[in-house]
Amino acid sequence: MQAKINQLKLNTINNIEKTKYYCAFNYLPIRPLFKSKLFEYFDCDIKRAFEVNNNDLKNIADYYNISIPKNLLKKIDELDIDKCFSEAFSDEEIKILTYEDEKYPDCLKEIPDYPLSLFYKGNLENIDFNYALAVVGSRNASMQAKIALDKIISGFDKTNITIVSGLAYGIDTQAHISALKNNLKTIAVIGSGLDIIYPSSNKNLFYDIVNGNGAILSEYPLKTRPMAQNFPQRNRIITGISKGTLVGEARLKSGAMISANLTLDYNRELMCIPGNITNPNTEGIYHLIKTGAAIVVNSKDILEQMNWEIKETKKEDLTLNLDDLQKKILKSISLDSKTFDEIMDDIKEDVSLAMAALTQLELSGIIKQSVNKYYKCI
Repeated sequence: MQAKINQLKLNTINNIEKTKYYCAFNYLPIRPLFKSKLFEYFDCDIKRAFEVNNNDLKNIADYYNISIPKNLLKKIDELDIDKCFSEAFSDEEIKILTYEDEKYPDCLKEIPDYPLSLFYKGNLENIDFNYALAVVGSRNASMQAKIALDKIISGFDKTNITIVSGLAYGIDTQAHISALKNNLKTIAVIGSGLDIIYPSSNKNLFYDIVNGNGAILSEYPLKTRPMAQNFPQRNRIITGISKGTLVGEARLKSGAMISANLTLDYNRELMCIPGNITNPNTEGIYHLIKTGAAIVVNSKDILEQMNWEIKETKKEDLTLNLDDLQKKILKSISLDSKTFDEIMDDIKEDVSLAMAALTQLELSGIIKQSVNKYYKCI
């Protein structure tokens, strides 16, 4: 537990007691808008917000002209903050991002129902949310839309742009894959606990994001199922942490349209990829374009719309000083990820020497081993 406490101190506000209260609020089943108003009423003091009483609630209701959640005090009283804290971090890979954390995005604080804290897996270091782009769209996206999106994201190769999406089928999946393929950081905001990967077919993608300098975010505690009502709520975070939103395909009534409207509510840039007018999934796209959304056909269109001046990040060539065995291993996995046994079958070298070479390549940041024991180039 001490190691966990030390880790949390590095990743939050260096105050475990405060972190427990933030964590407990994630377990409190009330709407996010009331949580944020309750938090603000007590001058962003999380402990005072948790210790709210009846008189406070009446004042809050009058001050913000907002209804009080039913049985709120009973729900708070029934929460065991130590138990919430213990359960939330039973998985040692999970960290928490609180409102008071310096990494908490300023743009997310601007939305009315911002989350007080978010659980996450992965890495939020060196992510510049001033260059975060949300990508949303149909779960049943056409191949044409996926190809167009991949082309657009490929234009950001080696830049500091971060692609934000929701790990769903279709456009979301393509956005994350294209980001990873082009050395971009990517963030997935999900509508379940971090122990439930949905859809299950994106399990490998989930871990590719976690292990690839990206992050998976959720405001939901572990064991929270991906219920339908969670996804519109999740969408406010996707658009809230992003400076603009790109819509792939969208029907007139869809989650992507909810995200598009939230983008406009937050006074952020809204952009759309045009598509085949006979495809029902473009009905929402052309509705948004008619009402003022920008048309995007390449990465340059986004840079101009966002007024982003991008400088390519030049990476040091770490392969210059490799020995012959390391080069042989690197060549073996340059096209496809392989297990250790598959690498050995390919290179036919001494096992102990190969293991040492693999370890050195990992330490140098040239390759990595995924959770399913496959080695691949970074």
